[in-house]
Amino acid sequence: MLPLIGKRLVQMLLIMVVASLVLFFIFDSDEFKKKIAVAELGGFAVSALSDTDYQQWLANKGLDVPFVQRYVNWVGGVLSGDFGHSFEKNTDVGPLLWDRLKNTGILAFWVFALMIPLSLVLGVIAGMKEGGKRDRIVSFVAVFTTSIPEIATAILLTVFLALGLGWLPTKSAMMQGFDPWQLVLPVLTLVIYSFGYVARMTRASMAEVMTSQYIRTAILKGLPQNRVIMRHALRNALIAPFTVIVLQLNWLLSGVVVVEVFFEYNGFGKMLLEAALFGDIYVVQAATFVAVIVAVLSQIISDVGYTLLNPRIRFG
Repeated sequence: MLPLIGKRLVQMLLIMVVASLVLFFIFDSDEFKKKIAVAELGGFAVSALSDTDYQQWLANKGLDVPFVQRYVNWVGGVLSGDFGHSFEKNTDVGPLLWDRLKNTGILAFWVFALMIPLSLVLGVIAGMKEGGKRDRIVSFVAVFTTSIPEIATAILLTVFLALGLGWLPTKSAMMQGFDPWQLVLPVLTLVIYSFGYVARMTRASMAEVMTSQYIRTAILKGLPQNRVIMRHALRNALIAPFTVIVLQLNWLLSGVVVVEVFFEYNGFGKMLLEAALFGDIYVVQAATFVAVIVAVLSQIISDVGYTLLNPRIRFG
């Protein structure tokens, strides 16, 4: 296990070096630097910035030094937590980034806390008897909810629960501190959209396990069905869903833009969209770098967990 973790960490380090080079090269172009200069100097268009002012701005920022030196300085700043300055928010990117990541982390925690048990239980129930009534019902609900766009689900829930019944607030800006009631609609929207995919994967894995020879042998020996499922089928059936659940971290980090924007939830996705629309280069650069880190870490967790759950890989 330790060699596997070490190998994955080395791969992660190499991926991060390549990703940082690509990101720095993209955002180090003259076009992006001129946008930053215009925003900082108070201009309204790149064409309004004179070449003299631009060159002076480059010298003041230390951007007129060679590329390698600028890259080393940027990496050093990132390692020390200095991601630059946000022109839109007029604040350092580091505190802004961690604050929005914390908000999205709270949202992701409750989504996972509800989505994982719901999808696993329904998937196992459906896969226990493939083609049965419960299987058809769960499969229909899973496909139906997954096929509806998140924005449509958000609108329907807002109209029914917030505007119609008045049970919940329509927005989740969290401007007055943490309010659990403001989390209900965005969490419910994400759970409804995401649980179906995991449930179908669990159902397919469980149905495959139930047709295995060792399961049939256990049933023919007269073992109770509950014991067969809990002690023999369930562990193998959860291998594939575990990988899918871990990889949902990437989706929750950068794929919740629609939900966060609709409910005005100050999370990572909303910050990324606002920065992209405004042209806040340093924020986009930092957010992209963090998203790459989360993607690589989730892949490592997925590989290690898959190895622990599958003895054929662990002892192969």
